[in-house]
Parts: sequence; C-alpha cells; structure tokens
Amino acid sequence: MSPTPAVPRTETEWLDRGQQQAWRSFMGGSTVLMDRLDRDLRHEHDLSMAEYEILVRLSESPERSLRMAELAAMVSHSRSRVTHTIARLERVGIVHRQPCKDDGRGVEAVLTDHGFSVLEKAAHTHVQGVRAYLVDRAAPEDLAAIGRVMERIVTELDGQRF
Repeated sequence: MSPTPAVPRTETEWLDRGQQQAWRSFMGGSTVLMDRLDRDLRHEHDLSMAEYEILVRLSESPERSLRMAELAAMVSHSRSRVTHTIARLERVGIVHRQPCKDDGRGVEAVLTDHGFSVLEKAAHTHVQGVRAYLVDRAAPEDLAAIGRVMERIVTELDGQRF
C-alpha cells in the first residue's frame, strides 16, 4: 500500500460509519491507555510517560547519552519541550547535560547511575501496565495488526510536516 500524499483536497471524503467508529475507539482507547500508563509512573516513580520514554532512549544509547536535538527527534517532541523535561530530570539527579564530545557546539543529555536505577524500577511498573491495559486485552492477531498499522504510520508519516 503506497502512502497517501498530504495534499489539499477540494472535497472531503467523509468517514463511513465503521471508519468513524474505529477512529473514535482508537482515540478514546489510546487516550485512556496513555493516561493510565502516565498515572502509574507518576504515582509510583514521580515520572511522566514523556520522561520515561526519554530515560529509555538514553539507556539504549552508547554511554547512555544523546545529543538533545537527536533525543527530541527520537521522542517526537520539540527541542524546547525536551529541554524543559531534561531540566526537571537534571534537578533531581536523573540526568545531566554536558557539551558534545564530537564538536563541543551541541549539548548531550546523559543518564546518571541514579537515573538508570530509577528507570530500572519504573520499567517494571510500565511493562506491568502495558501488559494489563493492552496486551492481555488483545488477541495476538489484533495486537499484531495494531503493531503493523502503527509501524506503517511511523514509517510513512514521521518527519512529514503538513
């Protein structure tokens, strides 16, 4: 299936009843799912979902560090939002910032040992939530379909500006 170009149309092709129901279910379900996962992380570890995702990305990177611009792109947030989030994590000793080793012009966020420990604990809460709120509620073939659709969306739309 080829990607649909994001070009202005002269007429709107409205969603049929089934498409509208699927869209509304997706919106409601994804909102409830993300809210629950965020609530659990905040309650147990004083971390938001956005902060957790940043810690995961840092933990998976060489030397647990990434340039701020690269980190923003990876988590699909603005540089400004990532800068504010990193500042909060830095205040509590979870990350620190340093000049980039390569050129000195950029800034890297680095996951501290304390931050890695926080992430290890938070990962259990997160995975338990993903399992309870999504995986255990979906048939394997439905979960696989969700994965395929979301992967296609990321692959085809990531980086496009409308």
